[in-house]
Amino acid sequence: MAHKALTKAEEQVMQYLWEMERGFLKDIIAQYPEPRPAYTTVSTVIRVLVKKAFIGFKTYGKINEYYPLISKKDYFQHRVKPIISNYFNGSPSSFASFFTHGKLNVSELEEIKSLIDERIKKLKSKKK
Repeated sequence: MAHKALTKAEEQVMQYLWEMERGFLKDIIAQYPEPRPAYTTVSTVIRVLVKKAFIGFKTYGKINEYYPLISKKDYFQHRVKPIISNYFNGSPSSFASFFTHGKLNVSELEEIKSLIDERIKKLKSKKK
């Protein structure tokens, strides 16, 4: 399912909802640091996210409880593909090598290596 990119404000609401898993408008606003945005501001962002099919809701009387319709992982994967295409000539290995030249420490690189090793192991076990 192709999703449009989110604005910074929309992405912030999604980050809070992904952490909370579900919540009412007041719960989402409570996640913001002071000074918090106005209810109307966050409500408008939420309405846009519902229209874009990023957020669903369940109504209780006159209030809505919101929840994400797309996982953080799915959104991230959708956002990374154009980056790999535009900045790394469509090469996932060039994208991966970018991290080896950055400022990652040994434990961060080992964690990435571990994740890759685990994925390789899973793919190899499916071939058998």
